[in-house]
Amino acid sequence: MLKVFLVEDESVVREALRDNIPWQQYGYRFVGEAGDGEMALPLIRKTVPDVLITDIKMPFMDGLALSHIVKSEYPDMKIIIISGYDDFEYARQAITEGVDEYLLKPITRRSLQKALSEIREKIEAEQEQKNYVRKFQSEMQQYEQYALRSFFEKVFEGKLSAQELYEEAGKQGLDMNASGYNLILLGVQDDENREELLRYFLRFPECLVFRWNMNTYGILLMGDVEYLVERTHTHMDDIKKICEQSKDHEWYVAAGTPVERFSQLSECYRRVNHIYAYRYLMPEKHILTEELTADEGEASENSSFGGLDANKVDPEIVRGFLNNGQRTEVDEFVGSYIQGLGEAVASRLFRDYLLLNIQFTAQAFIESIGCKQEEFLETVGADRIHEMVSGPDTMADYVRKLLTEALRLRDEKQQTQGKQVLKHALDYIEDNYTRMTLNLNEVAQSIGMSPNYFSAVFSQEMKMTFVEYVTSKRMEQAKRLLRESDQSSAQIAAAVGYKDAHYFSFVFKKTVGMSPREWRAKA
Repeated sequence: MLKVFLVEDESVVREALRDNIPWQQYGYRFVGEAGDGEMALPLIRKTVPDVLITDIKMPFMDGLALSHIVKSEYPDMKIIIISGYDDFEYARQAITEGVDEYLLKPITRRSLQKALSEIREKIEAEQEQKNYVRKFQSEMQQYEQYALRSFFEKVFEGKLSAQELYEEAGKQGLDMNASGYNLILLGVQDDENREELLRYFLRFPECLVFRWNMNTYGILLMGDVEYLVERTHTHMDDIKKICEQSKDHEWYVAAGTPVERFSQLSECYRRVNHIYAYRYLMPEKHILTEELTADEGEASENSSFGGLDANKVDPEIVRGFLNNGQRTEVDEFVGSYIQGLGEAVASRLFRDYLLLNIQFTAQAFIESIGCKQEEFLETVGADRIHEMVSGPDTMADYVRKLLTEALRLRDEKQQTQGKQVLKHALDYIEDNYTRMTLNLNEVAQSIGMSPNYFSAVFSQEMKMTFVEYVTSKRMEQAKRLLRESDQSSAQIAAAVGYKDAHYFSFVFKKTVGMSPREWRAKA
């Protein structure tokens, strides 16, 4: 039920309206009254009505002044002006202030009922439209959009000029005019934690959430630099609270240092990506910071071969990277890994041991995913391994080559398997996209894959999200039915998987650019 507030300086008129209008019958709840605008304003701020009915001529603060303040504070509030003055200038000013209805005294029940009914219909239509927008945005899962990930790949490469960056941002509908930016990289294995974290960040207008790779999400923070420093710490603390509720320990988060320019985001990314690479080297540390990695590097520089921590050469570190790492992370991982070994890499004996250790780990990994070791060893030039340990730099180059090739083979294998699985998923969607209950979880279950992994594979292969794909299938079918049949929009909505015909029309116009009726007339 909508709330209504009445402002009228004539007590007889005010009491007559308050007591003689069947508010509930018209769909309203009377929440307050006042004799002038000045007295009304604090009460309006307290009750926040949906509709304000106010006289235009009152002492202390008139209806136009009150309307101006109310509209600036509550743009969605509807206003009915009542006046005893049949004067065009008052009506013109009322329209300027955004007044919805202008009624002349004496007010009849019929005229007020008509105004209230029209305003109720307007409010309901606006609310329905807002609900449709929220539902559409939620369904499209903007943080999953492949186009958004491609955009940030260009940003983080640092190869575009400032003008090109803003042009690309404009194509994505993004406003990049903040006075500062920061970046958080977040990896969470637990599905419930991940969803809770994504919902958490979507509450903040200054945060832009996007999938960065199969296992990692990026959160771009925008605002004043001082504010970003404070908000980054707050977000890191909140991430910790959410993730520690679960027994799953596979979560890592790293934050960069705020920058003042959009064009400096590539620098911010390089720093945070370097920090984030330490999740493989320090798996017990979930919150990765610049201070933490600096302390680790300092400790490594002060270590000797004899005092080296054996955990730092544990094959599980390399195996973990081969399982979950990306080719774009190889440089950061190798740099951090070798830096963590400190002065030990100065020893030729240690380099011999380390390189064989990494090569054997990579070979075992290649075999475990069904690839041939011989092809791998030939590609990386394993027969010249003795040449690769002549110094720390040549050793690092060879390790990069080993890991890059292993990840290439892994990705090709996964891509081949993914395409086979994806074909089954697309066939399932083809058979079921007109069902109203079809969702990502159902399709993922049908092919024996986790919803999160399926979502990532789908968007990576199809260059669009699951919902975008299903929506496009439904819209193509809707266009065919509009062109080839005389079914109504409601019938077509049901036929292509929409329970709500109005929402179907909203989605159709949003994706096609015109309403179903307009498209049918043009087809």
